[in-house]
Amino acid sequence: MNAAAMNPAGAREVALGTADVRIDHRADGSILLRSPHPLSAYPEKLTERLLHWAREAPERTFIAQRSGDAAGEWRRLSYGDAHQRVRSIGQALLDCGLSQERPLAILSDNDIEHALLALACLHVGIAYVPVSSAYSLVSTDHAKLKYVIGLLTPGLVYATDRARFAKAIAAAVPVGTEVLTGSEFISFERAKDSSRVDEAYAAVGPDTIAKFLLTSGSTGQPKAVINTQRMLCSNQQMIAQALPSLGAAPPVLVDWLPWNHTAGGNHNLGLVLFHGGTLYIDEGKPVPGLIETTVRNLREIAPTIYINVPRGFEALLPYLRDDSALRKVFFSRLGLLQYAGAVLPQPVWKAYEDLAVDACGKRILWITGYGATETAPSAMYTNQGAARAGTVGLPLNGLEMKLAPVGDKLEARFRGPSITPGYWRQPELTITAFDEEGYYRTGDAMRFADPADPRLGFEFDGRTTEDFKLTTGTWVSVGPLRAKINTACSPLVQDVVITGHDRDQLGALVFRNVIACRDLGADALRAHLQTTFERLARESTGSSTRVVRAMIMEVPASIDASEVTDKGSINQRAVLKNRAALVEELYSEPPGPNIIVSST
Repeated sequence: MNAAAMNPAGAREVALGTADVRIDHRADGSILLRSPHPLSAYPEKLTERLLHWAREAPERTFIAQRSGDAAGEWRRLSYGDAHQRVRSIGQALLDCGLSQERPLAILSDNDIEHALLALACLHVGIAYVPVSSAYSLVSTDHAKLKYVIGLLTPGLVYATDRARFAKAIAAAVPVGTEVLTGSEFISFERAKDSSRVDEAYAAVGPDTIAKFLLTSGSTGQPKAVINTQRMLCSNQQMIAQALPSLGAAPPVLVDWLPWNHTAGGNHNLGLVLFHGGTLYIDEGKPVPGLIETTVRNLREIAPTIYINVPRGFEALLPYLRDDSALRKVFFSRLGLLQYAGAVLPQPVWKAYEDLAVDACGKRILWITGYGATETAPSAMYTNQGAARAGTVGLPLNGLEMKLAPVGDKLEARFRGPSITPGYWRQPELTITAFDEEGYYRTGDAMRFADPADPRLGFEFDGRTTEDFKLTTGTWVSVGPLRAKINTACSPLVQDVVITGHDRDQLGALVFRNVIACRDLGADALRAHLQTTFERLARESTGSSTRVVRAMIMEVPASIDASEVTDKGSINQRAVLKNRAALVEELYSEPPGPNIIVSST
């Protein structure tokens, strides 16, 4: 199957890869898919690209961050300076005796020092682990941080501000483990003999562990996903072939996605380094009080590709609608809009298209894809442009994809150079993560967007482990139902959790969107949801898609209880486990006054 690279009518021209796929149907019901195009050569280690750009464009800004003073001017790190500082820091890290057995643990959010430490580790072959700052600053018991420190046994811990992280350090970092803070950074990286750096760099190869990324999966304590140099480099080459526009001009990103996640730390920071671009660290977030920081940054910096989670696009939308000057800057050189992490509501998609036409006379192409921490992350891309919200495209060049029957669904599984070898010091988890042919089991289901035209790719079809049966024996496909409800309730709802296992009717636990509901009273929110759920009930096709009761959650999802990640993604299984009493209340007879009951 072949689709020529082309831009949809009315869209700003950008260079696109091909959307080709070869399909093999097996007798056991599984389907094998791969691109007919080979993966081109890629570096053996990621900092080869740092050396390249330090030679070719030493004065170009690599990373910029607002200064902490009142003026808030951009503090810039050039490629040339980054290379020199990485060498000095690399020597200091070697002097600390760090290794994959004694890695560097970074507790802080995105900043220039974080980037330099990470690159220095990559350069000299020392593993590092970026840890969500929420484990230190939001968590009240520090249980996850204690577990991570115990699992990885770091030889050095970095935190930007000792005072802010003092409680977490005291609770989780063993006595005797060295702690480095921002105030000590200058003396730590002070120029010293770097004779060992070149030797260490030469020893780094494709199978060298680059970093550990933490993922909680569906339940339980974090897993440490091994990320090798081969994974990082091959995945960036896959992205480059899917989106050749990145190589046409150095990409410019304004980005907040945390580097402890694969999307921010591997995909976004990686594509900037790989293509010699510039990343402006956005210290805003899509929450009240911080989204304004994002807006300020976007008034000054025009991105060439803008990547965000759906919640981030929703939070930015009102500002773009109300501020023509912001719109003009934002869309001035934007080539691609990319969302990840969840399904983007179709009304938000359409709103950005309309605003782009108003600002620059052209639609901006929406793209998305699919991936996981274990896939480095990109495994699929809609690199011809997404047909609509919810599509995830086709497997990237160099990856083999298997659709394996699991119940009445097809689970996506992947094999290739960008797939993790497993979980650090957790062999039992590694064994179960792969099937008998060595394909990584994602636990996510896919379905053809159009069975008659495989070139259009796939749609996400939910988690295979989330689906359940009603007492009638009817299967409930949770993922698509959640996506439909979230779109219908947008922007007032962040997410819903579907209930109904071993019951005869479906219900929903509703988590409000704090930003969208900021000026909305409880009665108004309830009335809106009442109307929405009744409309959805009328449109439903049966008991497996009809939600008859809903309850608005008064207590936000908890990171300590694994109900939510620091990106805001809701964990359905953990919420149902932790809020079992509320589920019982949802089905009580007669329903309580706080229950929204569809009368349809």
